[in-house]
Amino acid sequence: MSEEEQPSETTEAAAEKEETPKEEESTATFEPVVKLEEIEVKSGEEDEEVVFSMRAKLFIFGETLLDQGTGKKTWKERGIGEIKILRHREHQRLRLLMRQEKTMKVIVNHALDPRITLEPNVGSDRSWVWSAFDFAEGELVETVFAVRFADSEIANDFKSKFTECQKEMDKLLAGEDKPGEDGGAAADEAAGALKGLQTKDDKDDDL
Repeated sequence: MSEEEQPSETTEAAAEKEETPKEEESTATFEPVVKLEEIEVKSGEEDEEVVFSMRAKLFIFGETLLDQGTGKKTWKERGIGEIKILRHREHQRLRLLMRQEKTMKVIVNHALDPRITLEPNVGSDRSWVWSAFDFAEGELVETVFAVRFADSEIANDFKSKFTECQKEMDKLLAGEDKPGEDGGAAADEAAGALKGLQTKDDKDDDL
């Protein structure tokens, strides 16, 4: 076959290009079968301002599931999250609130009662123990708490702000609530019992 009879590479490439169909981009649009409406979720904190907020680990002193009804109580970890002191913008009352950081479940929620006493956790300079009527589970339950912070400086800042806010609450409640018939003896007794409680201070903890 002579050189004139052999098809050139350019001719073959041109023919192949003509045979290849052009790819077209799809312009079709698809509407979702179910349309979800945006719903505003309220946390209950919309009318409050944050006075103090710091990451911490919370413990409660009580019976485990295995020990229910036996009277045997131990420290149980309740969760890690931001522990906050909140002040209501309208009536100015203050409360302590903490949510578990992964589930956002409320794990402590109580008013800053001026009668509450923060006691140092035995063997730790970054932890405090106290007793309060807690509303985290939807009903008032007297609960013993322990909170542990990353270091002693943060722990001291928490106590300073806590006691400062208690004084605010004391002024707000003046004239509204009368002292109990026992003259506060029950509160003093509870404070004394807290001094003997302690949680294990793990040095390798993440706080």
